[in-house]
Amino acid sequence: MLIETYADLICPWCYIGKRRLARALADRPRVQVELRWQPFQLNPDMAAGGMERSAYLAAKFGGTERARQIHLVVEETAERDGLPLRLDRIRRTPNSFDGHRLIRIATRHGLGDRMADALFHAYFVDGLDIGDRDTLAATAAGLGFDFTEIKNLLNGDAETTAVLNADATARQLGLQAVPCYIFNRRYALSGAQEPASFLPLLDLGVEEQEGVTAAAD
Repeated sequence: MLIETYADLICPWCYIGKRRLARALADRPRVQVELRWQPFQLNPDMAAGGMERSAYLAAKFGGTERARQIHLVVEETAERDGLPLRLDRIRRTPNSFDGHRLIRIATRHGLGDRMADALFHAYFVDGLDIGDRDTLAATAAGLGFDFTEIKNLLNGDAETTAVLNADATARQLGLQAVPCYIFNRRYALSGAQEPASFLPLLDLGVEEQEGVTAAAD
């Protein structure tokens, strides 16, 4: 079963949703899954260097107090899912475009899913600026990539067209919020759903695959 996850690296609900999908898959060990990351930028017009966090939150939520209330809900939800976020450490809201490029680079080596996890952790737990190419290269080095090679790729145009095209496809599909999960390019599930919400679609995929196999026999 192909599961395409449309998500953004600056979206905490995408991080939570990723963990919940993993829990659902653990409950269905017989499901053979290909996980494929698909980029979606919540702030496609963000400056390349990002922006100061407090200014971003004030613009997005109408003030720091409202942002604090929302952050508290997010952190409490994440902690229940085993993700102890530290949103107070974040000093800049980054442009996530290069992060999406890095995931596609890692995907060439079968490490796209692990790279997404590493970038989520770098941002939401360590408070690092994942729009900074040195930070991205250092994160990749933690997964065994060569720092200089990754930095050179990011300084070039590696995967730029692919990320732009994938983001454009998401908007053509009508996506306005993430996370969104597409199963076998037929069924969609939006939002950071509880693990149980994924199970019917996983079971449906198994039934369809078994039906195809039976027909072939």
